[in-house]
Amino acid sequence: MTQPEPFSGNCPCLSGEQYADCCGRFHSGSAEAATAEQLMRSRYSAFVLLDAGYLLKTWHASSRPAELEFDPGLEWRRLDIVSVERGGPLDTEGVVEFKAHFRQDGERGVHHETSRFRRVDRRWYYIDGVAVGLSP
Repeated sequence: MTQPEPFSGNCPCLSGEQYADCCGRFHSGSAEAATAEQLMRSRYSAFVLLDAGYLLKTWHASSRPAELEFDPGLEWRRLDIVSVERGGPLDTEGVVEFKAHFRQDGERGVHHETSRFRRVDRRWYYIDGVAVGLSP
């Protein structure tokens, strides 16, 4: 499993916050995501940073793959949150629709997904997602 590179500066999830104050605190284990949207943003940042360990840790056991492999030709560029349904600090389930913009082998694309999350013992997990579209 690839270990993520050290990262500083603005968070890849484009929250406008510094990485250490945003997704970095979740990646390091010093804090837990309080909402489904925070978990979704931190998982996007983990994809940007190739942090397979964090992705697997935040994937619900019922749907978690045994391992993750990253496409070296894929570069995540921008995250847009389209909508959020429930997924607050007191909810047990939530849905986040997002568009993740990428560049692959010189071509631009957008991964549009609706993701389901579940909170178990005060911790949010990614369950699964339905791709709304994967377009070049």
